[in-house]
Amino acid sequence: MKLAKDRPVKIVIIGAGGTGGYIIPHLYRIAFSSGRKCRVIIADGDVVEDRNLVRQNFAHCDIGENKAAVMAARHSAVFGIETEYIPEYIEDEEQLAERLKTPTNIFSAPKPISILISAVDNNRSRVMCNNVFNKMDNIIYIDSGNGEFTGQVVCGAKINGKVKSKPVARLYPDILQNTERFPSELSCAERSVIAPQSIAANVFAATAVTTMLYYLLIEGELRTTRLTFSSRRLTMKPSV
Repeated sequence: MKLAKDRPVKIVIIGAGGTGGYIIPHLYRIAFSSGRKCRVIIADGDVVEDRNLVRQNFAHCDIGENKAAVMAARHSAVFGIETEYIPEYIEDEEQLAERLKTPTNIFSAPKPISILISAVDNNRSRVMCNNVFNKMDNIIYIDSGNGEFTGQVVCGAKINGKVKSKPVARLYPDILQNTERFPSELSCAERSVIAPQSIAANVFAATAVTTMLYYLLIEGELRTTRLTFSSRRLTMKPSV
């Protein structure tokens, strides 16, 4: 998959917690280093709690603050990247599609492309992302998913209406057979006992996502669009 080195990008990341909180600092550094015109949107409806400090990329001073707001404030000014944060869960396809829209100025060349990064921990949100991917003509969609020690990262792409790389739901169709609820539909108690994850697995997933971003944004070519990993075995395995 190739991406012209002068093509502007709009990056929307959903989730700024377990995995997203480790992706975001590197995302800014890579966007800055690429020399591209970049705009970043971070969305998360959750606030930092004391229990998050064990596994997520926050400090004690962040407790009580919205996760997306913390990440945006901490990194946008440092790297001078245009940023917007959404202090709520995106759970509506139309809202997500609207956020991913890029300028349609016919005199703008090359035309910007949207990159959607899903750092969520529920399949209901992945279904939403998949549906938006299906509706858009130009989009790169990177999804990370992990349990306590293992997971996968998949980069799907559609260029001019043609799928160049399959998104996560086409490789793991069980995602579409979900009975889950959106995060906003869960109680605080339910969210606290959601599928267990370790900091090692979150960092592994974030490393894979940011490496894909590196090759897309800086090198202009991504050759591996799907991989699985095990933080317990310290392995990452590309899939074809």
